[in-house]
Order: sequence, then structure tokens, then C-alpha cells
Amino acid sequence: MAGEIPDLEALERTGTGKGAARQARRDGMVPGIVFGGDTDPLPINLPFNKLLKMLRAGRFKSTLFNMKVDGHDDVRVICRDVQRDVVKDLPTHVDFMRLKRTTKINLFIGVEVDGEEVSPGLKKGGVLTLIRPEVELVVTAGDIPDHITIDVSELEIGDNVTISSVKLPEGAKPTIDRDFVIANISAPSGLRAADDEDEAETEEVDAADVPAVEQTEEA
Repeated sequence: MAGEIPDLEALERTGTGKGAARQARRDGMVPGIVFGGDTDPLPINLPFNKLLKMLRAGRFKSTLFNMKVDGHDDVRVICRDVQRDVVKDLPTHVDFMRLKRTTKINLFIGVEVDGEEVSPGLKKGGVLTLIRPEVELVVTAGDIPDHITIDVSELEIGDNVTISSVKLPEGAKPTIDRDFVIANISAPSGLRAADDEDEAETEEVDAADVPAVEQTEEA
């Protein structure tokens, strides 16, 4: 199961329609709606500043939230749409969907590394680069993993880990069809610099071995 699902606190909005929405915006709130499941849609208001901060942090629409509204049971939701002002590009309305345990959703899942202490490539001074610290997966709302684990215990310098070599949680699959790299082990910077110098010296020697072409003037 997932670790900590962030809370999203909202207020129940009294009244519907454009008038109530405009009043909410004047009060520093962003109107929204929670729909889906076996419950009637719930009009809500969200604090503008808090919502804007979360939107600017990124991945708002692919984050699972635990929505808390006074007088209602907590419910897991995911954002389905953010309407914005066409001039200021600021949020004016947000739609959330309630999730059943069997609902399939796209989420970014963190990557953890195993086997660093025994990796032959790292023992030789190689550098581990986590190209994708998170991987977007299609998962079931009721069975969201804390993380996925990659094993680097047998990796040498120059090797990498791709998504096809990772054992994913049951029911989860990548959103990207192709086999992509998650991490790799590269040569230490000193060794790379030495290799570059060797290549440069080799090129200079090869150039010196090329005989000069004599140019003759035409009569």
C-alpha cells in the first residue's frame, strides 16, 4: 500500500451556480466539485493560496489525495480538471473524482535502490545516476505501492537498469510502452577524463602519420 497520502482540506460550498462561485472567489476560495462513486456530487471550496502552491509544485493531476470535508467521510480523490482564467492563468474551478478501490489511475511512484554495497561497478568507483527517481505507473486505487525497487547488485560500469528488468507490483504497469532506462552506472569523472585524453593523443598520432600532400603549380 502507499505510504502517506496527502490530505486535501476543503469546505462544503453552500449554493450552486455562477453567483455562488463568484462569491467564493471574492472570499479567496476556488470553487470545485467532487463527483463519482455512489454519492451525489459535492460542491466544495478550496483556499486559493494553498491550491495555487500545490499546482505550482507540479503533478497535481496525478496525485492521489485524501479529501477532508467537515460533515462528510474522508474520501480518496484525484483531480480530473483545473479550469483557469484565460488571461491570468489562475485556477477558477477544480473537478475531483471519487475513487473506488478497483479504479485504475496514473500515479508517479518513487524508486528505491537495492544492492549498492555489493555492486561491482560502484566498488570500482563508478557513479550511480538515478535518471528517473519516480516512474509513472497505472495502478489500482486500493493497492498503491509505496515504491518500486531496482537491483544494482550485479551492475558493472556502463550497465543500466531498464523498466523491463524491474518486478512491478501486481496489477501495475508503466504508462510508457517502450523499455526506458531508470538508472545507470557510469565511469568516475577522473577515468572519463583520462579516456578522453587518450583518445585525443591517439587522434594526434594518427594525424602525424598521414603523409603531407605535395602541391605542384600548374605550368
